[in-house]
Amino acid sequence: QVQLVESGGGLVQAGGSLTLSCAASGSTISRTTMGWYRQGPGQQREFVASITSGGNTKYADSVKGRFTASRDNNKNIVYLRMNSLKPQDTALYYCNTVNWNLSWGQGTQVTVSS
Repeated sequence: QVQLVESGGGLVQAGGSLTLSCAASGSTISRTTMGWYRQGPGQQREFVASITSGGNTKYADSVKGRFTASRDNNKNIVYLRMNSLKPQDTALYYCNTVNWNLSWGQGTQVTVSS
């Protein structure tokens, strides 16, 4: 059973940057397309970005040009570099496969102050 642990969140001012990490244990995710998702207060979980095993990425329109997904298949970790953060990026951030077929981690909170 793969366990996912997200980290790297925090409180940052608008315009700032953060890098989130998603570490998988229990099995390799190196051949799996992984996604980043977020859930803001009172909102549904939404897609943020995805990255294939080969490094091809897709992004939600709301983060395109500001966020960058990457991965280290040797370390079994997926990253999300977030630049030019906005208050509307405030949310709990999660990773999972694009099919949501792994157990969700606890997420990592990102709070962007104006």
